[in-house]
Amino acid sequence: MASNVEDNVEQQKPPQKLQIYSNSNGGVSSFWREKYEREAKKYWDVFYKRHQDRFFKDRHYLDKEWGSYFSGSGTKVLLEVGCGAGNTIFPLIATYPNVFVHACDFSPRAVDLVKTHKDFTETRVSVFVCDLTMDDLSKQVPPTSVDIVTMIFVLSAVSPEKMPLVLQNIKKVLKPNGCVLFRDYAVGDLAQERFTSKDQKISENFYVRGDGTRAYYFSNDFLTSLFEENGFEIEELSLCCKQVENRSRDLVMNRRWVQAVFRSSDGINTYSCTEAPAKTNLCALENTEPKVNGNTADESMKSFEVDISEGMAVEMFGISTTDYNETIEIELGDCNFRIKVLSKEYQHTCKSTGLMLWESARLMGAVLARNPSIVAGKRVLELGCGCSGICSMVAVRSADIVVATDGDQKALELLYQNITSNLSPPLLTKLTSHRLEWGNKDQIQAVKDTNNEGFEVIIGTDVTYIPAAVSPLFATARELISSNRGNKEEQEPALILCHILRQVDEPSILSAASQYGFKLVHKWSPGSPKQCQSFINSWFPEAGFEKHILSSALNIMYFSLE
Repeated sequence: MASNVEDNVEQQKPPQKLQIYSNSNGGVSSFWREKYEREAKKYWDVFYKRHQDRFFKDRHYLDKEWGSYFSGSGTKVLLEVGCGAGNTIFPLIATYPNVFVHACDFSPRAVDLVKTHKDFTETRVSVFVCDLTMDDLSKQVPPTSVDIVTMIFVLSAVSPEKMPLVLQNIKKVLKPNGCVLFRDYAVGDLAQERFTSKDQKISENFYVRGDGTRAYYFSNDFLTSLFEENGFEIEELSLCCKQVENRSRDLVMNRRWVQAVFRSSDGINTYSCTEAPAKTNLCALENTEPKVNGNTADESMKSFEVDISEGMAVEMFGISTTDYNETIEIELGDCNFRIKVLSKEYQHTCKSTGLMLWESARLMGAVLARNPSIVAGKRVLELGCGCSGICSMVAVRSADIVVATDGDQKALELLYQNITSNLSPPLLTKLTSHRLEWGNKDQIQAVKDTNNEGFEVIIGTDVTYIPAAVSPLFATARELISSNRGNKEEQEPALILCHILRQVDEPSILSAASQYGFKLVHKWSPGSPKQCQSFINSWFPEAGFEKHILSSALNIMYFSLE
């Protein structure tokens, strides 16, 4: 009786959702940290190639926020660092005829965007490529000649240990008592929270976006210390908070940024963050309602503008699988496919392993293309097919029916695009796709309903990634494999796994297989002796197949029912 009660309780438990990627929170590895630093210019150049001048809005609010700094008699010389596509430059020269702007960016593509802008004129703007952490600004801009430096969402792109180099560089060209107008991301911004949850942390308050560009989130204390230690004093300091709503996507984003004015000093700090600088607004903190120019903080926030366009702000909080895809061409024997996958530049921070093409899928697809007898006339199921589905699309050429499954809805959406763009009837009518989270009884039943005899061949490529997934994988395969036994070993229902052993070793896989009634019949790896009796060796020709074996760690395991 006790056993029955336990069984009933077990049956009532909701199925667990499994992910075949690691959910560690160790942050970005040292390899990637160094790569992001070393190739920062390349990542930003790709950024401007993709976004052109659409990412930031033109900053027309500059006149409202800092108009008094730009106006006055005589020519004002400005330096816009990290000018990007010119969203600061062109509103300024349109509003203030007495302003001349030096502008720099370390992305050559960004500088080209400024030069080709319809309002660019050499009499008002001098633009050049410069890495402020390495290049001497005074070689492009005369020393002590600049009245105002604008730093709008630029210092955050620099690693925090190199920020002092930037400030020392601009101080060379800034006039005595010249000022820096500053706006940048603040600690607590929604983007920071999203990056943290996606394991994209480089160091404290420093994160990498999906496209490889980086963003630092400033606290008041850090920002104050940074500027004071490099010869500036605080004139204004505001922490700004605003909600941006995207109704079409039913998304509300809490944006936070720091806005400040720093003035060049002789090294003597005349202000501190707590000594009432000219303007301090800490809005939406605790229950305070500080006054700014006679208005409450809530009222004043209505006048603040968010630089990032609404659509681009949405992109910062997660990868859009529609906009971040690339098409790759796959040639597997006489099978040629054009496959949409997540672009390589975004794969390093994407949690969904189903949005990319793995080496094991390429290999297994090539094996099936060369050996159609493996699936000829059979009912075939692919587990964890991902967005590419190349094994399923090769198999359907000779199989009776093929069902491609994955637990990731985004992968399935991209899979549908790949299937419909690469196949046509009658092949298209023989291949169906279903969502299948291993162990989910309702989804297993839905797959069973596609045929009432079970599947004679089940294929999985790189589906043994983490220990927690292995047991549900074999349990699900046992539910769906055909129970009809053939006369020959090769004709018996088979489960074929192709993978690189990562977090799960072979004994653990064999133990889980045995638990659910599977036995290992044959296995193969690139180093298998040619004289080995495993019939899997016959799948590989003597020559010309090496191009499909992209890793020496790949192996194939062929299981049948005990």
